[in-house]
Amino acid sequence: MSTVHERPHDIALAASGTKPPLTQRPGLLSQHLGTALVGAIIGYAIGHWLGNTISSHYPYIANSGQNAIADTLGLMLGVVGWLLGIGALNYPLAKLVGRQPSSEVEIQGWSKYFRYSTNHKTVGLQYVVGVLLFMFTGGLLAMAIRTELLSPTTHVFSPDTYIKIVSEHGTVMMMMATSIVVGPLGNYLVPLMIGSRRMAFPRIEAFSFWIFVAGYMVIFSAMPFGGFPTGWTGYAPLQTQAGPGMVSYLFGFAVIGLGMMAAGFNIAVTIINYRAPGMTWSRVPIFVWSILATAALLTLATPTLFAAGVFGLLDRTVQTAFYVTEHGGSSYLWENLFWFFGHPEVYIMALPGFGIAGEILPVFTRKPLFAYKVGAAGMIGVSLLSFFVWQHHLFQSGINPDMRPLFMLTTELISIPTGFIYLVGMGTMYKAKIRFDLPMLFVMALYFNFLIGGVTGVFLSDVPVNVTVHGGFFVLSHFHYTIMGGLLFAFMAGLYYWLPKMTGRMMNRRIGLWHFWTMFIFFNLTFFPMFIIGLLGQPRRVFTYAKNLQGLNDFSSISAFVLGFSFLIFFFNLVWSLYINPVKAPDNPWDSLGLEWQTATPVPAHNFDRIPVVLADPYHYSEVNAPAVADLGPSSPPDEPSLSGAPV
Repeated sequence: MSTVHERPHDIALAASGTKPPLTQRPGLLSQHLGTALVGAIIGYAIGHWLGNTISSHYPYIANSGQNAIADTLGLMLGVVGWLLGIGALNYPLAKLVGRQPSSEVEIQGWSKYFRYSTNHKTVGLQYVVGVLLFMFTGGLLAMAIRTELLSPTTHVFSPDTYIKIVSEHGTVMMMMATSIVVGPLGNYLVPLMIGSRRMAFPRIEAFSFWIFVAGYMVIFSAMPFGGFPTGWTGYAPLQTQAGPGMVSYLFGFAVIGLGMMAAGFNIAVTIINYRAPGMTWSRVPIFVWSILATAALLTLATPTLFAAGVFGLLDRTVQTAFYVTEHGGSSYLWENLFWFFGHPEVYIMALPGFGIAGEILPVFTRKPLFAYKVGAAGMIGVSLLSFFVWQHHLFQSGINPDMRPLFMLTTELISIPTGFIYLVGMGTMYKAKIRFDLPMLFVMALYFNFLIGGVTGVFLSDVPVNVTVHGGFFVLSHFHYTIMGGLLFAFMAGLYYWLPKMTGRMMNRRIGLWHFWTMFIFFNLTFFPMFIIGLLGQPRRVFTYAKNLQGLNDFSSISAFVLGFSFLIFFFNLVWSLYINPVKAPDNPWDSLGLEWQTATPVPAHNFDRIPVVLADPYHYSEVNAPAVADLGPSSPPDEPSLSGAPV
C-alpha cells in the first residue's frame, strides 16, 4: 500500500500559471550555471590552498613529489562550491540554521534548464543534453584513438599520450553510459508511466544530475593534470604509480558514485510508493521494471565503487596502503572492489535498453508484449545474478584458480535470464506486421547487435578462451557490441520515440533514416573486424601493432570516422526538427496505449489533472474487447487541482 503525496500550493500555482514572488523562485536571484562555475573555481582555489598549508606542516605525508592532498581538497571543495553555486544545498542549509526554505516552484522559460530544478521533466531534459554532450566529447577521444591506429609505424601521439587518451575515453564513456537511459528517460518518463505527478524526492533527483555534471568535469580535469595511464579500470599497482591525474580519476568515480546512488534510491522509492491506484505489479510497464532493476543495482553496487575510490585517495594522500603491496596492501583488493561494481554496471547499462525495446515493440507490431511476466522476471534475475560473476574479469590475474569453475558457471548462468529477456522481443516480433518507423528500426538493430555481443560473451565466459583472448581486441569488440550496439541503439530508439512527447516536436524522418543506416552499417564495419584483429593477436591500449594488421585497422578506422559522422547527422536532425523546421507533434503520434501518451503534449507541469486509475497493462494491442488502460477522469479546474491520496 502506498500513497501519492503532493504539494497543493505548488500544484495550484503550476496549474493556474501564476508566478510566485521573486523570493520564492528557486535560484532566480542568484543560483544558475554561471554561479556554479564561479563557486567551483573559488572552492578549488580554497581547497588547494588548504591542502598546501596542511602539506607544509606535515611533509611526511606528501606523496612522492606530488601534493595529492592539495589536489584532493581542491577537487572536493570545488564540487562543494559547484553545488552551492547551483543552489543544490539551499534547502538543507536553510533547515540547518533553522530557517524555513522558500517554496520550490518551477520557473518558466529556457533559463530553467541552467538552474537547479525540482521538476522531473526539466531534469530529464537536462540529462538528455548532458549525456549527449558527454557522448560527443568521449566520441572525439575515440576518433583520436582510431587516427593513431591508422599506421603501426607513423604516430600522431606519444605512447604516454595515447594511453591517457584511451583511459580518458573509456572512463568518460562508461560513466556517461551508466546514466544514459536512467538519467534522461528514467527521470522524465517513470512518473508519467506510473501515474504520478512527481518523483518521490525531487531535490535528490536534481542533485543527482548536477553532481553527475560535477563528476564529469572532475574526470576531465585529469587531462590538464597529465592524465592517467591505467585504462578505465584503474588497476593497481599502476594506480599507485600514476601522476596527479589519478586523483581526478579516483575522486571523479566517488562523485559520480554519489549521484548514481542518489538516483537509484530515488527511482526505486518512486516506483514502489508512487504508483497510481490500480497499478499492481502485473500492470507496471516493462520499461519501469527495467528501471527498477537498474535502480537496485545503482543503490547496492555503487557504494563499493565509492569505497574503492576513497581507499585509493587515502593511499595517495595520507599514505595508507590499501592497494600498495609492498606496504601490506593488495592490488587484488582494487580489482575485486572495482569489478564487484563493474559487472553489475554492465547490466545498469543493458537492462534499460531492453526496457525501451519492450515499450516500443508492441506499439510497432500492434501485438501484446510476448511473455511480459517472463521479461520482468528475467530483469530481476539478471540484477540478482550480476553480483555473482565479477571474478571472470580476474581469470588472468593469478588469483586462486580454484575459483575459476565457480565464476565460469555463474557467468554462463546469467545468460539464461538474459536470454529470456531477448526471447520476449523475438516472440513479440514473431508473425507481426511491423511498422518500420525510426524507433522500430533502432530496436531491431539493438537485437541484431546484442546477439553478436551475447554469443561472443558466452565464449569469453569459458576460461581457456578467456585466457587466450584476454587483453585483446576481441574483448574490446565484444564489449562494444554489447554496450554500444545495445544500449546506444536503444537510447536512440527511445529518443526518436519519446522526444515528440518531451519537446512537442516530431523528429524529421528522412534525416533520421540517414542517421540510422549510417550508424548501423558503419558500427558493424567498425567493430566486427576487431574480432578478427583480436584473434590475430593485437592487444588493446598499445599504439603499435604488426604490419600485416594495418589493412584491417585502416578499414576499422575509416568506418569509425563515418560512424562518428552519423552522430553529427543526429545532432543536425535535432536542430532541424526543434528549431529550423519544427513540426508540431500530436498528443499520441504512435497510437500507443502507454499512460505517458494519455496526457497532453508537451506534458503539463502537473502531469495529470487527476491521478489516473489504472485498469489494465498497456499492451492490449489488436485484442478484441481490449480493456481501457486507465481512467483519467474529468479535468480538474485550474485553480482547484486534485490530489490522489488514494492507496495503491
